[in-house]
Amino acid sequence: MLKWVRLKLHLCFTPPPPAPSPVELNLWDLLTSHFRLVGYPRKHNEGRIEIFYKGEWGTICDDDFSLSNANVLCRQLGFVSATGWTHSAKYGKGLGKIWLDNVQCNGGEKSIELCKSRGWGNSDCTHDEDAGVVCKDERLPGFVHSNIIDMDENKVEKVRLRPVVPTKKMPVTEGVVEIKYRNGWVQICDVGWTSKNTRVICGMLGFPDEKKVNKNFYKLNTERQKNQYHLHSVACVGTEVHLAACPLEFNKGNATGSCKGGMPVVVSCVPGPQYVHNNGLKKKLKTTSTVRLKGGAKLGEGRVEVLRNNEWGTVCDDRWTLLSASVVCRELGFGSAKEALTGARMGQGMGPIHMNEVLCLGTEKSMWNCGFKNITSEDCQHVEDAAVRCNTPYMALENSIRLTGGRTRYEGRVEVLSTEANGTRSWGLICGGAWGTKEAMVACRQLGLGYANHGLQETWYWDSSNVTEMVMSGVKCTGNEMSLSHCQHHRTVSCQKTAAKFSAGVICSETASDLVPNAPLVQQSVYIEDRPLHMLYCAAEENCLSKSAASANWPYGHRRLLRFSSQIHNIGRADFRPKAGRHSWVWHACHGHYHSMDIFTHYDLLSSNGTKVAEGHKASFCLEDTECHEGISKRYECANFGEQGITVGCWDLYRHDIDCQWIDITDIKPGNYILQIVINPNFEVAESDFTNNAMKCNCKYDGHRIWLHNCHMGDAFSEEAERRFEKYPGQFNNQIS
Repeated sequence: MLKWVRLKLHLCFTPPPPAPSPVELNLWDLLTSHFRLVGYPRKHNEGRIEIFYKGEWGTICDDDFSLSNANVLCRQLGFVSATGWTHSAKYGKGLGKIWLDNVQCNGGEKSIELCKSRGWGNSDCTHDEDAGVVCKDERLPGFVHSNIIDMDENKVEKVRLRPVVPTKKMPVTEGVVEIKYRNGWVQICDVGWTSKNTRVICGMLGFPDEKKVNKNFYKLNTERQKNQYHLHSVACVGTEVHLAACPLEFNKGNATGSCKGGMPVVVSCVPGPQYVHNNGLKKKLKTTSTVRLKGGAKLGEGRVEVLRNNEWGTVCDDRWTLLSASVVCRELGFGSAKEALTGARMGQGMGPIHMNEVLCLGTEKSMWNCGFKNITSEDCQHVEDAAVRCNTPYMALENSIRLTGGRTRYEGRVEVLSTEANGTRSWGLICGGAWGTKEAMVACRQLGLGYANHGLQETWYWDSSNVTEMVMSGVKCTGNEMSLSHCQHHRTVSCQKTAAKFSAGVICSETASDLVPNAPLVQQSVYIEDRPLHMLYCAAEENCLSKSAASANWPYGHRRLLRFSSQIHNIGRADFRPKAGRHSWVWHACHGHYHSMDIFTHYDLLSSNGTKVAEGHKASFCLEDTECHEGISKRYECANFGEQGITVGCWDLYRHDIDCQWIDITDIKPGNYILQIVINPNFEVAESDFTNNAMKCNCKYDGHRIWLHNCHMGDAFSEEAERRFEKYPGQFNNQIS
């Protein structure tokens, strides 16, 4: 019997304080939602609909419910429309009042309260009839709720720092604070200005900390300029994520005036380690963090993961707010949080969930200093993994790269702006030789277009810019760089094929797949088999045996095989599809299947010093959805030349008893080894995260039996725990402590 668990409040609501005076703008101007989506299983854009009325949360009965009702409710929740609705408490039964029954909307109402119904609290339903909605995952322009702060364009739009001393270095960390007003920029009077206000400004601009500034230096400079003051009083407490959330006083009538006894506000911000130019200082600032972000397309966004007992795990989204998200962002060297995301918006993690109901004040140096609850098995699942989008400094990196000739803005030839010896800047192409997925990932990130679906070495895009000269070649990236200029490349251009069609191109995407191996399953399923040679002809044909098998006395004798099951999960936000189209798949008659990738997985046995002593590999002969999480349908099946791939939320299982699901250890002596499995080792297919593609196990082989333990994903442990793993002296018995 399925046990329904009522999830706690996600969009918190408390009665508002007294209305602010007309010249103030605080956070309550930004809160608009008296509705929430709760229940299980659900995503951030679907769930049981609950309404806050007369100080109490309650539900809506499904009697007479319709798509028109769902459209009204989804718009009130900030989504553009509804794609469906649910009945009979699909997301679990609510508690408390059933506030509305027999609701009938025409779909155009501004609020559900304007639709026909039996009236507040008048219902003959039970909570078995609670209604839910499924909203289109697209926000209304300008929609604001307690987990997203947007700027109120009528009062405070963009904020910037104007450096007094001209500089080409980015980011700008010090200067006069200016806010966008009408068609220009105006200043803030510094009378009564505090360091708490500065902290908010720096956080908005992507900086974790602030420092004192030399006002005398700026006073001389700013007195020479004509200043226009629009704001003359700011009273932040320091934990706000945006200036618009602070009490503000504007000059009367929205005019600009003078600043008696003062000068324009000047602030100085401390950049995070990623944005420091001095390498010595960069190393000094870099510390081992207990928090990290995973699965984000841009720097400063991703699923929140924390280190506990030397193991990384996720955070449950119950009561996840901008204050808590901002503590995470600042700890990682970014500014305050732009969004606190719930419902695994940045993909689901694997492994433990370490924290629940995190409650930060916003002043903490680390998330571990905040209040939180430990997890019990009923509390949370990975569909509730919390994520963040942090404010990051403006680097102007997108100004030196562009795509041309594509059908959409997400694809095209890559053109970069280079500086010639005489100082002139003209656009040029990148040599397509050696251009691959990692380089394309950096290009898409620099463009602000998310991930790379493909890195193209040859392009047939329309030549719309008439740029023909190659200005960069030999580009080699790790995949984490912010700009192609940060990657290795030739000092002087050297390109074998110089025609424009052999220039680098990309196809970018907002989402990507993310494959991870199931480490515990490998550990549970391992064993040794001595397999007769006469049963290994097909495997030999597919190069699944070690080299010494070629000189064996076929068909007599046997090979010793280390066998195990391998389960590959897609925890990303896009399906994993083979790079090659089905027209180029290779038929293997011996096993009767198509290969859609040359190499899908590497299986290696390493000595304690890291030397490879035996190897295996798995060609992607059948990428398909073996099983999926509840509520997710299988999309890929290999039978009858079907489509191959792994759907988000599904996994592909290679059982221990199928051909090539092994390492040939016939020539291996007894000893202590490391078993290593790497998925998508050649980066043929783009993923949001390649660091979790590998897994390792300690391996003890006594010549007759084999034991694996400490199996874990490559990014699952702390650096200290990983070092201890590498120094493991071996297991002396078959008892695993």
